[in-house]
Amino acid sequence: MRVGLGADHAGCGLKDALAVHLAARGHEPVDFGTGDPAVSVDYPRFAEAVARAVAAGEVELGILCCGTGIGMSITANKVTGIRAALVHDATTPRLAREHNDANIIAMGARLIAPALAAELVDTFLAATFEQRHQRRLDLISGIESGRRGPA
Repeated sequence: MRVGLGADHAGCGLKDALAVHLAARGHEPVDFGTGDPAVSVDYPRFAEAVARAVAAGEVELGILCCGTGIGMSITANKVTGIRAALVHDATTPRLAREHNDANIIAMGARLIAPALAAELVDTFLAATFEQRHQRRLDLISGIESGRRGPA
């Protein structure tokens, strides 16, 4: 699976560790930067790059890392068709896929150790969307497109 990775300076080290982890599991990590943790950068640029690649089908899923994961997830969710979820434990990446069909996860490198982050990625990639939640995704899509869904 092609997986897009993006990070700011705070998340760069975690992103790089996850790229190695993904490659070791037979996936193709696609790195959208940044590559230098010593240079302060603006996280929205990297979140947008990954989100647009996911939305365009250039990569199947995305992983974003910054200090907390919050800014990355907010930014990614501004791109039409993206459902980015902030994950932090063994349950959230699974439920993000199963219930919300999340196509990007975001993590905080200052909050999550690399070993746990790798576990979260594995959980995210192994989970699949449960169709029984499609009605809710349709409501989200309606909001995203500017129309109001059924009450």
